[in-house]
Amino acid sequence: MHVDRFEGMSEHTLIALFREARRADYDALDRHIADLDKAMKARRYTHTDTRDAVARLRREQAQLARIDFFESPEAAAVAVKLDRLDRALSPARGPGRPVEPAAIAAYRNARWVTRPHPHVDRLACVWLIRRFVNPRASVRYATAPEPDEIPFDMPGAAFGHHGNLCTFETMVRAFGLDDAGIRVIAEIVHEIDLRDGRFSRPEVAGIDAVLHGWADLTDSEREAHGVALFEGLYTSRRRAPRSRGR
Repeated sequence: MHVDRFEGMSEHTLIALFREARRADYDALDRHIADLDKAMKARRYTHTDTRDAVARLRREQAQLARIDFFESPEAAAVAVKLDRLDRALSPARGPGRPVEPAAIAAYRNARWVTRPHPHVDRLACVWLIRRFVNPRASVRYATAPEPDEIPFDMPGAAFGHHGNLCTFETMVRAFGLDDAGIRVIAEIVHEIDLRDGRFSRPEVAGIDAVLHGWADLTDSEREAHGVALFEGLYTSRRRAPRSRGR
């Protein structure tokens, strides 16, 4: 069903109603975070119990994000507090040593290789390569690279998982790419690939379902669909005004 407008209610009013409803939800979540923070400082829970509690709060945050259609400002504050709890539980966890920078020009004519049956992380990397490095780049799917190929998301590859970064995030950092569209894609890819609850974007569930629907496609078919998917997502997120719904 498509609704063009609600009689007697402006778009601004409708958005305000949605945000007001989510504000109450985020306030409740914020109180739960504060209670857990106090319990952690008082050492009332074991490490395992605290980790489980943080995971529950992450799931609650993800559920709210799926219905937070107009990006409530409270969402960012809640995410920061949850990240702080995560760091308190795992102070040593992090990206490790910095990702080594890579000049895009050095990879213009590179031949790339990654594992067969590409899923979200590798498909996003292929899109990034074709979007920012070489639109006609050669990408091969195999279990081992040839001497003149650049591997990614493979054992021993420079472009791979790096600390708590997925391969797409590693490649983004290495090439120094940063804009609104890339940041959105990076968060979506990270959550679908690692499922650590660090990012809670409402697009995750839908895109994850679409990707699983490609299970019977060939590698080349997955690549074509994946490049189109991420290109559309990138373009829409770069153009989307902040006050509009997703």
